[in-house]
Amino acid sequence: MRVLTASLLVTGLATLAGFSTPASAQSQVETTGDYLQRMDADGDGRVSLEEYLAWMSYAFDAMDADGDGVLDPAEQPGGKGKPITRSQHNARLTARFRRQDINRDGFLSATELAAPPQ
Repeated sequence: MRVLTASLLVTGLATLAGFSTPASAQSQVETTGDYLQRMDADGDGRVSLEEYLAWMSYAFDAMDADGDGVLDPAEQPGGKGKPITRSQHNARLTARFRRQDINRDGFLSATELAAPPQ
């Protein structure tokens, strides 16, 4: 895949999580295979829910300035919104992971990662 497609993939997955993507994450990924490789901590060629949650937590962690596990309105883009707990964040990511898991095998393949958000 082209760099543009991979960049859109990274941005799309971060958008799924409800956060913007840091430029450094985009610059490190050039293909869908690269993205899968970075998320796939155990190297089995697919992404488990646990791996997905770990990878997608970077945005929450970066925004949680006081490290209390809650994004207060002041820590969110625009300084508005209801507080979001890590548990709520993970629940949203889990729901999105399950929608992307087209074949319902409990893992995301490179094809499922590259698919438009479900």
